[in-house]
Amino acid sequence: MGARIKITWTKSSIGYSKDQKMTIKALGLRRLNQSVVREDSPALRGMVLKVRHLVSLEEVPDEAK
Repeated sequence: MGARIKITWTKSSIGYSKDQKMTIKALGLRRLNQSVVREDSPALRGMVLKVRHLVSLEEVPDEAK
């Protein structure tokens, strides 16, 4: 299994462009201060880069088995 990242929506998207609002929605974020954990991929990193001023990002450690 690949690396996982936790994305938290930290700042409102009011006043920002529609494509940035759609990117927030595509990340699976529905309300402010909500967090989602996703598999890390270049596509996901690109989405996060687009809205980096609205979200915070942290790596989730793999669980030991």
